[in-house]
Parts: sequence; C-alpha cells; structure tokens
Amino acid sequence: MERPTFTHEGDDVLPDEKVAATPVRTNSGSKEKEGLGEKGALDYSNELPHYHDEEGRDDGQIHLDTAEDLVTQIIHVDDDPTLNPWTFRTFFIGLGLSCFGSIIYVSIMFLTLIAYAAGELMAYGIPRWGLIGRFLNPGPFNMKEHAAIVIMASAASVSATSTLAIAAQRMYYGGYPNKGAAIFVTISSQLVGYGLAGMMRGTLLWPTKMLYPANLPITTVLETLHKDRAGNQKRMKVFWIIFACLFFWTIVPEYIFPLLIGVSIFCLADQHSLVFTNLFGGAMGNEGTGLLSICLDWNYIAGFGSPLWLPLQTLTNSLIGTIGCVIIYMGIYYHNTWRAMDFPFLSQQLYNSDSNFTFYDIYNQTLILNPDQTINDTLVDTNGIPWLAGTYVVSLITNNAGFTANFVHMFLWNYLDIKAGWSFFNLATLKSALTPSNYFFWKDTGKRTEEEKEALKDNPDIDPHYKAMVSYDEAPDSWYFYAFAASFICAMVSLYVLNSTLPWWGLIFAMIVLWIYMLFFGAQYAITGFQFNLQSVSQTMAGYCFPRAPLANMYFVIYTFNAVQQGQYLLRDLKLAQQVKLSPKATFTTQMLGCIFGAILNFIMMESIVTNQLPTLLSIEGTSIWSGVNIQSLNSAAITWAMAPKLFSIGARYQWVSISYFIGFLVPLPFYFMNKFFPQQKIWSYLNLSIILWYFGYLVVGINSSVWIYFVIGYFGQFYLRKYRPQQFIKWNYLVSAALDGGTQVMVFILSFAVAGASGVDHPFPAWWGNYVNGNVDYCMYNPANG
Repeated sequence: MERPTFTHEGDDVLPDEKVAATPVRTNSGSKEKEGLGEKGALDYSNELPHYHDEEGRDDGQIHLDTAEDLVTQIIHVDDDPTLNPWTFRTFFIGLGLSCFGSIIYVSIMFLTLIAYAAGELMAYGIPRWGLIGRFLNPGPFNMKEHAAIVIMASAASVSATSTLAIAAQRMYYGGYPNKGAAIFVTISSQLVGYGLAGMMRGTLLWPTKMLYPANLPITTVLETLHKDRAGNQKRMKVFWIIFACLFFWTIVPEYIFPLLIGVSIFCLADQHSLVFTNLFGGAMGNEGTGLLSICLDWNYIAGFGSPLWLPLQTLTNSLIGTIGCVIIYMGIYYHNTWRAMDFPFLSQQLYNSDSNFTFYDIYNQTLILNPDQTINDTLVDTNGIPWLAGTYVVSLITNNAGFTANFVHMFLWNYLDIKAGWSFFNLATLKSALTPSNYFFWKDTGKRTEEEKEALKDNPDIDPHYKAMVSYDEAPDSWYFYAFAASFICAMVSLYVLNSTLPWWGLIFAMIVLWIYMLFFGAQYAITGFQFNLQSVSQTMAGYCFPRAPLANMYFVIYTFNAVQQGQYLLRDLKLAQQVKLSPKATFTTQMLGCIFGAILNFIMMESIVTNQLPTLLSIEGTSIWSGVNIQSLNSAAITWAMAPKLFSIGARYQWVSISYFIGFLVPLPFYFMNKFFPQQKIWSYLNLSIILWYFGYLVVGINSSVWIYFVIGYFGQFYLRKYRPQQFIKWNYLVSAALDGGTQVMVFILSFAVAGASGVDHPFPAWWGNYVNGNVDYCMYNPANG
C-alpha cells in the first residue's frame, strides 16, 4: 500500500489566489491573442504576455479564477487531423516504456519527456529508405504519437494491488495453487474498472465540468514540445544535464553512502536513546518519524510524487497534518495507550495478546486458521485476539475520520461543483438505464450521424475539446462492455481456482460497490482533482460482509479500491487524449495494451521479489532497498477486519476505529462556521480537515527521513518560485522535477538488479562509517526486535 496521499490538483487555482504572469492562450473563434508564439505556442520570452480580463483590469498579470479558465485558455481547441498516431514508433516506444513503468515507479512527466527523446531519436536516426524505412520512420515525430505513447505507458505504470494480495497468500497462507489464475486475477482487477469507467464516459468525461486538472501540465508540455521546437533546445539541454547529474549522484546515497538517506544530527549526538530513535530516526523502514532529518536521496524525497508538483494549499494542509502526526504518535506511544510501549513504535504486524507474552512476540495467525484459510472463532478464543501497534491504530482512526470528513468538506465548500457533477443523476438517466434496447452495446459501431454531431456541437455542457473531435468515430460502448464482461468472468473463475474464499456473490457485490465508487468519487476526482484512498473503507465492508475470511477481504479490496483507482486513471488519460485530439479508437487500443502488458509484468516482478527476498519481506524493518511493509499492512488489515466484531465494533478494544467514521462528519463544521462568522480571516477557508486528518496518520509506514525536506522543496517551488519568480517557475519547475525523477529512477532500476538482489544475488557495498551495517544507517539506537 502506498503512503496515504491526497492529490488535490484542483486547488492549484484558488478563488483568492490569482496566478500571476502565466502565459495563456485563448480561443475565440480561430483568432489567437497576444503573447503567443508561432502557431500559438507558449511564449517563454522575457516579455510576459499582457492580459486584459473581463473586468477590464490591465495590471500586466494573468488572472485565472477557475479551473475551467485553465482548460479553455491554455490548451488549444483546434485539431490537426493529418497527424497519424498509428505508427511503428508508437507501439515500439509505448511498449518499451510500459515495461519500464510497470516495474518501477516513474512519473507521467518523466514518461512524457523520455518518450519525446526516444521518438525524436527514431525520427532522426532511422533512414527512410524504401518501404521498410518509411514504415519504421514515417516522418517527424508528432504530438499524437507522443500522446498515445504516454497514455499506453501510463496505463501500464499503475501498480496492481492484486500482486500484494497474491504475495500475502504466498507468504502467510501456504501459497496459491495456480500461477495462471494469479495472472488472470491481476489482469482482470486492472481491466474491470477500466471497462466500467469507459461505459460511463458520457457522464464522467465528455462534460466540460469534468476537468481532470492533473492533465494540464502534461498537455501544456506536449503542445510546447511539438509547437515550438526551436525554443525548447535550451530547456531540453538543461533537462539532460540535470538527468545525468542525478543519474550518477543516486549511486552515492543508494549504494555507497546510505547515511545520506537520513542524516539526523540528534541521533549522531546521542546514539543510545530509543526516544531519539522514535522521534528523529527515519532512515530505515518503521524506524521513527524522521523529525528534522535531512535526506539527500531524491528516490525517497519524491518516491510517491515530486514536491514540486503538489499545489500549495495541499502542501500546507499536508504539513499541518504531518506535524500533528508526530505529536499524536509520540503521545500515544509514551502514554502507553493500547499498551503501545509493549510493541514496536511503528509496525504493521499483529502481536500476541497473552498478558505474559514475550516482548514483541509476533501473533501466529496460522493457529487461528481453518484448513480453508478462514478464521476459527474457537481457536481465536483460545489464542486470543491480536494486538496492534498504537501508531497503526491511530492511522486507522485518522484515515476513517478523513474519509467521512471529505464528504462534509466537499458539501460545505464545493457544493455547487458537486451538485453540477452529479446533475446527470436524474430521471432521464434512470429511464435510459432501464430501457432494454440500450443494453445492446454491440449494435453501436461508434459512427455518428450528422444530426448527432451537430447536437453535440450545440450542447453547451460538452467540453469544447470533445466537440473538436466529433468527426472521429467514437470507440463503441461495446468495446468497454466486453472488457468489463471478460474481466468479470475471468475474475469469477480465477478467484475460485486460487481458493480466495471470496464467494461468487461477493464479487457481484464488489461490482456494485465499484459502480457507486466510480459514480461519486469519479465525479469528485474529475471536478476537483481530489482522489481519496478508499482502501480502508473497502476493508471495513469486507470485514462485516465476509467475517473470518482474511483472504476474501484482500481480494474484495482489489476489485473495489484498486479497480476504482484504475478507472479514475483511465478517465484522466482519456481526458488527456481528448485535449490533444487523439482519436477514441487509438486511445482505447493504447490503454488496453498498456493495462494488459503492465499487469503481466507487475506479476512477474512480484514473483521475482518474493522468491529472492522472502526473509527480508517477512521482517519488520526490511532494508533500505526492500521492505515487506505494504504486504504486511494489507495482510494485517485483512486479519483484523476479518475479526471486526471482536476488535473494532463498539465496546471492543479498538472501537475508536469505527467511531472515527462519525467523528469525521463533525470535525469540519467548526471551521466552516468560523469562516462564516469571520470571513476576513482566510485561514478557515484554506484549511481542509479531510487532508489534515489523513496526514495525522501519514508516518505509519516506510522511510520517513525524507518527509521534512520534501516540504522544504515543495515550498521553494510552489510558494517562492511561483509567487516571486513566476517566469522561472513556468520555465523550469516541472521540467526540473521530471529530470530529477528521471535520472534517479533509471539508476534505482539499474541498482535494483545489479547490486540490490532483484536478479537473485545481491552485492552489498563494504561497510564503512557512511554505510553502517550493524544497526540503523543514521546511527540512531537500534532495537533488535525491529529486525
């Protein structure tokens, strides 16, 4: 499980925060406004574009008040239908980057720039001699090829949660009986959300209000790269210089000098204090909160997303939550709440409940399982229910409170947006859904009549970018329906072959939950860019629907939480294709290939890692390279929620985990009323309690020494550069971020196989002062029970 993270891209443009000096292109008929270069490319000259807004202001600044303004003014609505995405280059580079992105985490911006470099290299390097030459190199590398490659690689790079469930079944439940079924579960869990989301395109994609603001930087870069090539030479040169520097630098903290992962002055000063370890340590997994540690390894700083991308409001709320997390964790632990001091400070493991247990005695879950891998209540009564680390309980509480707080926050602060996003849920939609003739998806060829095209063009709610594409045949709904149906059938068969314990009706129920998730949270994500992690909610449902069945819990999660995320990413990429005018059938093809290819490679990678690193994955801390905390966390949650009535129900030991759902409804209210009573104090509208609550549990897992430098870098980019150096922000912020990501991720990939053991044999660097191998690499006091 990745770090619980909110990405609220929509708040990048706030009502009270005017983005100064941002180049804008507007579309008024076919005319282009001042400040644009040749063919409307962004003008990165020293002279900023001059802007007169609707109110007549002429202050030399750009005022973008809404996300709709961004989409209609920055991105061109016109289309060049002569650009051909169906080329050898598209599939060769697309599949290559799909392979890369499915194995290690890479950002979409990194994929965008690497695809550009590869496409240009093939365009200039392959001779166009004869039929074969023209097939391999049909001419200049164009924007639609580029977009298709990015979309294919993006579809492949989404991590499949199913591999964690399959790995957990192998590590804790005696293995899975059939690799073929495991592969089909991985593929179907990725495609089922894809198919369902595709069938909902009319609701979640085509309207203008469904913005997907995360696409804006990518679309802008695509247009800039292909519409102002001469002006990009310097920027691309800088990109490759930074890329090369980080490529070679990453060897130092990742292999030669691991102390640089987390330099803690406090631990270096006192190496015999467990309190210092818990508070200031963080260079090892589950070591501590990493407070004030200095990390010089970009692999950990931007492990789940660059701080240079995170909008300032989200960054601020995240920082408030993270500081609160440190305070709460230390308070809970040293107050010994839930006997916290009897267990490691940070851990995702289950612990023995015997009052006379050995210190840090791991709960033996095999003692309470039946032969069919379900939980035996009699054996639970005999062996006792497990205990959890106090900090892990806090993370469950704050996550659940954040979930319900999100509904209240969105209702109070974004009511009109949410109302508009759900306006499709009306009597006409219901009537259409109940009309049997609409079920015959295979009758839809994707072709539209002239009347249908004109109706779309005249519809004020339809995105102008989609209106520019009505001449293209739409991908038939039947294609998405078949993807959904095939995935559902494969899932039903494969889950039984794997002995998953998820009943047939459980998978049907998962599809109903998935539809609800997609409808409401899909609209929320589309309008605001705010994506909520629904994993704990799915685990709660499964715990009460499938009691005593931890495996069923995990597999229910992958067909709800994982599937809705995959569907949201599909729709986001479909919007990207819509903005660059990539034909719907080309988009469907590239996304389907990327999904299937990525799922297969995800499974192969999981098999290799579990086979070669099993002891490390079973340990609490792991190493600076390998850690099993994601698998442990998924399994611990499945076991505990399978015993939900004994652990989490009202009156049980961890009742606050369930009560927190109700608390989350109340927490945002005081801040909303304070804003009503004191509207001049902008702080109340700036705080997002759902984000803050979520980050109250943020440091529960992983290496935390990078968290604090993450915020420093984020504020430098999103506050200082954006506010005081807007030209430099426009030119370099996202480009530098991509270069840092790219150089680091390529070297980490190489090191993983060359020296870290992904290939089966590891070659550790010799021990020295900067590579301390007998304890924590940051020299904090080491607790052997954490090993």
